[in-house]
Amino acid sequence: MLDREQGSTDGADGELTVPMAWLYAEYIADELLRTGDLMPPTSFEFRAGRDALALTIFLSDTDGELSGIRVVTQLETWLSLTAYDQPWQEWVRERLADLAAGAARTGGPAADLDLAEEAWRWLQETELLAPDLNAVPGGGPVVGEDDGPKVWTPAWQLGLPLGHLAIHLF
Repeated sequence: MLDREQGSTDGADGELTVPMAWLYAEYIADELLRTGDLMPPTSFEFRAGRDALALTIFLSDTDGELSGIRVVTQLETWLSLTAYDQPWQEWVRERLADLAAGAARTGGPAADLDLAEEAWRWLQETELLAPDLNAVPGGGPVVGEDDGPKVWTPAWQLGLPLGHLAIHLF
């Protein structure tokens, strides 16, 4: 049973609000990554890519309505937002702040925003062990992909290029 005193509902008259925009963005991101077959869907790297891509998809929807028909037309936008030389992290912070301010002004449901903020928190606070791309070349022979220097990297820094590559492979 839902405890109404804890604010477990976001809709008017105590109705549960389903975060469809976030769930749809997450679904699109999941499908893009699965199609690219870049890593196992059960890996933390997959989650990082899915969350980074879902944030990009969700936050780039300025009309507040993700449309299935528009997915293909949005690929170029998502590619440009996830490109290496773009300030993606700052863009995410600004868009989340804008959406939070808008939700506070209108008093509207924030279920989608809550899930997006949770994904962003996970991407920032979680570190994954990844190959050190800044290692000095020629430092020694690399026999296998598990050999070589590794560093702890914030999940978003690993997930963002994976999401970008998944869009290219789509």
